[in-house]
Amino acid sequence: MKTTRRDFLVSGVSAAAGTALAPGKAAASWRKVLPVSRPVAGPVAVASGNGQPAVARALELLNEGSDPLDAVIAGVNIVEADPDDVTVGYGGLPNADGVVQLDSCCMHGPTHRGGGVAALEGFRHPSKVARLVMEETDHVLLVGQGARKFALEYGFEEENLLTDTARQIWLYWRGSQSEIDDYLVPNTEEFTPRAKEIIENNPSLFYPEEPRSAGTINCCAVDANGDLAAVTTTSGLFFKIPGRVGDSPIVGAGLYVDNDVGAAGSTGRGEANLLNLTSFLVVEEMRRGRSPTEACLAGCRRIVENNIEKRLQKPNGDPTFNVSFYAVNKAGEYGSASIYGPGRFAVAGAGGDERHEDRAFLLTR
Repeated sequence: MKTTRRDFLVSGVSAAAGTALAPGKAAASWRKVLPVSRPVAGPVAVASGNGQPAVARALELLNEGSDPLDAVIAGVNIVEADPDDVTVGYGGLPNADGVVQLDSCCMHGPTHRGGGVAALEGFRHPSKVARLVMEETDHVLLVGQGARKFALEYGFEEENLLTDTARQIWLYWRGSQSEIDDYLVPNTEEFTPRAKEIIENNPSLFYPEEPRSAGTINCCAVDANGDLAAVTTTSGLFFKIPGRVGDSPIVGAGLYVDNDVGAAGSTGRGEANLLNLTSFLVVEEMRRGRSPTEACLAGCRRIVENNIEKRLQKPNGDPTFNVSFYAVNKAGEYGSASIYGPGRFAVAGAGGDERHEDRAFLLTR
């Protein structure tokens, strides 16, 4: 058998340690496993509000016995390929230069491994590339041109992700940003119906003083055996600075999975989530015995408590932005919560097909 560098190093360390490493069971005895008070109610999949097709596909695969990571990635692939969803994958809104840059990460509960890509250009399924980073490298995160080269090496086909709808919305945004440059607001008469709809219904996208939107899909799942997985994928903050990376490709922020406890993920203002590593916090709150909904609310409270910059506060001190969380525990209980409500999230399983349910929230706008 071929001996790798890692085999050589591990054998050397083990020999030097003598019998100190021998009692493997004792070495892992400190792990506190969340007690499951009843049989697993899975399979269950939960996702952000735009994830109803994702949870439907995930549940279908889970019922067939698929690995939970296979299930959630296949689910979000549907949304990544949908040009009408301007927040994810193909058709996602671009950065300030008009370039679509995608972020994604995934985490597999049974192996406690994860992978991610950030600022990836030219590939509509960043979640698939993120999984390959997890499976085929000793790294967790690849970015930019390194992530692009990696995707090409593994056979992904490069393509233009900027649809006519996304390009037209970007042109409208660029023309509306300043009265001192040479770009004018374009005439929308020849725009696609989808572009007109978004421009008419989302005026805050085009005014610098208003908080911009960020679109993402997160999907978490537990199978009938209590094994967990999660994936988050996004085109990021609309019209962001080129190279900006949010929370979505970062393990602990965009999502987190502990197979003894549960899985959680997020959508919304990535910077706030990065500063609090809130998906990790949500899982830890479930470890302490909170329900998924209570744990998601605890994550929202942490962000609000730490939001002390005046520029990110309303006159009454509340945040100017929103963040939402989605979670499922090992027993198949699920929930979601956001800073601001009302709102809905997608779920499939737990006695029903794919559907939307109301999520909990701390504040009303």
